[in-house]
Amino acid sequence: MYKDSSYRIRSLAEIDGIIERGARSMPYVRRIFLADGDALVLPTASLLHILKKCYDTFPQITRIGAYATPNDINRKTPEELQALKDAGLDILYMGIESGDDVVLHHIRKGTTGERTIRAGRKALAAGMKLSTMILLGLGGKERTREHALHTAQVISAIQPTMLSALSLIIPYGSPLYEEVRAGTFTPLTARGFLEELACIIRDIEVTRPCIFRSNHVSNLFPVGGTLPQDKESMLLNLETFIPQADDTCPLLNDNGNF
Repeated sequence: MYKDSSYRIRSLAEIDGIIERGARSMPYVRRIFLADGDALVLPTASLLHILKKCYDTFPQITRIGAYATPNDINRKTPEELQALKDAGLDILYMGIESGDDVVLHHIRKGTTGERTIRAGRKALAAGMKLSTMILLGLGGKERTREHALHTAQVISAIQPTMLSALSLIIPYGSPLYEEVRAGTFTPLTARGFLEELACIIRDIEVTRPCIFRSNHVSNLFPVGGTLPQDKESMLLNLETFIPQADDTCPLLNDNGNF
């Protein structure tokens, strides 16, 4: 997505201008998402300035959210996170991807399951909502069991507000695509994706409500509900559909299309 983009941090003057232009064209916005990429990489003082500018410029705002990596959450002190929450940063979207350290190292995520747990708990302790994402198939056939088990353990330890499951799609020409060609990474079949999702849902243990969705376009079969109360019904839906899934590997073709 950002392969041809160079990383840079916009100046506050530039960001203020974007907010002001947005207000002229969409004055009645009620929700704002701080983009692009991981907004929490900014210094806390800059984020506080941006949040105040948003609320001053859009008087009808009810929520502001942002992406956040585990590492950038962990770089913030509890006091900084609390200040951001008090200034109106209501929800963070954090990619867990996997709870398995071997998988995380392989994809160069730059974190571990334990550090991801710490980050998620810090965000929740500040009073923020936390929406998390996991990536089915990221361990391939070789580590599907470990990926599912450790991912469920990380989710259980964090107890996020929301959880979304997406499925791995391997673009033509990517490093992972070359691993598939070399025979060092075996992508999951359609059935394998569903079996892995069922394993994760089955092993998640939460004591407070967690809204779960797997309705992203990358997924083969949409499943949704609230954990823990809808666990059995979601598993039943999956177990009904799994025998109908085939053993093909849903990779992207050479043109980057499904």
